Amino acid sequence: MTQDTRAIVMILIMAACTFATRLFPFALFGGKSEVAPVIRFLGKALPPAVMSILIVYCVKGVNVTQMSSLIPQAVSIAVVVLLHVWKRNNLLSIGCGTVCYMLLVQLVF
Repeated sequence: MTQDTRAIVMILIMAACTFATRLFPFALFGGKSEVAPVIRFLGKALPPAVMSILIVYCVKGVNVTQMSSLIPQAVSIAVVVLLHVWKRNNLLSIGCGTVCYMLLVQLVF
């Protein structure tokens, strides 16, 4: 098998797995039946939990004694929190926080 064929097969397998994982919840819960309370709870509890884990992961290596490292991350976290409280949009919050951090790191600090 050539490298190109192998790459195409790997991409097709990854696409099929991604499609299957996206299709599974609709196949399982897509009917007219009521969604289980546990699933509703997880739908409400997991997004804030994931955001919290991402924040902890991003700030684990911050050197609090060096302001040039601390200020961009603190400002970006504040942007993410404020945008999320205001708009309730995960993609917007994370995207704007990332852009804010990159601009601060590249242009200011």
